Amino acid sequence: MTTATDASRAGKTQQFVPIKEIRDGVIVLKDGGYRGILICSAINFGLKSEDEQHAITLGFQNFLNTLDFSIQIVINSRRMDLRPYLSLLEEKAAEQKTELMRIQLREYVEFIRSFADQTNIMTKSFYVVVSYAPRVSAASAVSFLRRDSVATKKTASETSFEEDRAQLEQRLSLVAAGLAGTGVRAVPLGTEETIELLYRSFNPGELENPIRLDS
Repeated sequence: MTTATDASRAGKTQQFVPIKEIRDGVIVLKDGGYRGILICSAINFGLKSEDEQHAITLGFQNFLNTLDFSIQIVINSRRMDLRPYLSLLEEKAAEQKTELMRIQLREYVEFIRSFADQTNIMTKSFYVVVSYAPRVSAASAVSFLRRDSVATKKTASETSFEEDRAQLEQRLSLVAAGLAGTGVRAVPLGTEETIELLYRSFNPGELENPIRLDS
């Protein structure tokens, strides 16, 4: 049961969250800004030859030089949960027809469990946060304020969002194309993926590198 104290605490907490809403994969901030998030593949830079490393570095440098807006590169490190994998192995062990295979699988499960207890097995995800700040001209602002119809204002707001989203998507496409030149594949997050990522981001116990949307 939610008490008045819990509701008050939740309201105070939400004051520190800069997000107004998430629409069509776009994060709308309270200050009117927009953010889009790309999830990126990784490159094993250490296994590349010297020439390949030089080409990747040069390509990334050229990519940064083409940008006329800010981006944020985020590495999300989380401890990997091996419990589902271990449960699956235990089920497979019970299904084995020979005692030797059952023993080997049980020993393997114990080895993985012991190794996981002694070592933090981490999984890393890479993201690029792209920002866009809408520019509102004085003429358009006055025109919007002079409209009397609530429906008309709502339609104008929807039109403005679509235009701003188109501008943000152009930036996302530009960043994805630039990263592709370095061998990195980047894909925009949808609404559900963005919500899940932000939920983990605002729970420090589940995420070590929270995303800062106000940067």
